[in-house]
Amino acid sequence: MMKVETTVIRATSRESIKEGDNFFTVEYCEERTVHIDPKASKEKTEEALAKAREELWDVCNNEVDMQVLEIKRLAKEARNKRNR
Repeated sequence: MMKVETTVIRATSRESIKEGDNFFTVEYCEERTVHIDPKASKEKTEEALAKAREELWDVCNNEVDMQVLEIKRLAKEARNKRNR
């Protein structure tokens, strides 16, 4: 059985926007466990952690971007209904 070390990484992404007279803040946080081979070199370990962090940031930032787009879409729909 291969022995592994685990490291937990967490990222939080947040954005605030103003739509009309309203302010919205959206946030997404995710935590992941990264399994590291204790026999790996320090360089390989750092590379693996850097890759895992980059992937995690991409997920968190994309989720916040999608939430912001949804708020903007809903605000536009609400404006269009009011203007009919």
